[in-house]
Amino acid sequence: MSNDVSSLRLQDAWRECERNIYHLCGALTSLGSILPMTGERLEHLTDAQVQALDQFILRFTKLQDAMGGRLFPAILQYLREQYEERPMLDKLNRLEKLGYIQSAEAWQNIRNTRNKFAHDYPDDWEKNAALINVACEAAADMYNILAGIEKKLKIDLPLLELGKALTVAYPKNRPVANKIDD
Repeated sequence: MSNDVSSLRLQDAWRECERNIYHLCGALTSLGSILPMTGERLEHLTDAQVQALDQFILRFTKLQDAMGGRLFPAILQYLREQYEERPMLDKLNRLEKLGYIQSAEAWQNIRNTRNKFAHDYPDDWEKNAALINVACEAAADMYNILAGIEKKLKIDLPLLELGKALTVAYPKNRPVANKIDD
C-alpha cells in the first residue's frame, strides 16, 4: 500500500479519535458535579444527567473502538509494520515496543472496561456506579494514550499532517475508581 493511502488512513483514524475524545470530555464536564458516581446519585439522575451519561458511554465505546480498530492498525501500516493479519495483542505489543503506547496490558484493561458496558445490571446501582467510575479512569488513560501518540508521531514523522492537535483538556474532576465485582 502506498504511503499516501496509509497516511490518509492514519489521518482519518486520528480525526475520528479526536472527535470522540472531544465529545467524551464534554460529557465528563457535564457530569462533573456528580462524579465520582455513587449508586444513590445514579438512581436519581436528572434527564440532562442521563443524556450526559449516555453521551459519555457512547463516546467512550466509540473512542475505544476507533483507537483499537482503526488508529493502532493505521499507525503500524504507516510505519510499514507487517501486522495486518496478526492478533490484537501482537499489535499492542509492537506499538508498546515502538513507544506509541506505554502498556499493552493497560490497553487490555481499557478494552475489558468497555466490554463491561455491554452488561446491564438494572437493580444494582452500586455496581453500575463503580463501572462508571472505572470508565472515567479508563477515559483518562485513553486521553493520555492519544496525547502520547500525538507527541510521538510529531517527533518521528514531522511531515505527517494530523490536523489540529488535541484541543480539549481532560476534565479535572477525575473520580477515584471503585472495584467492580464480577
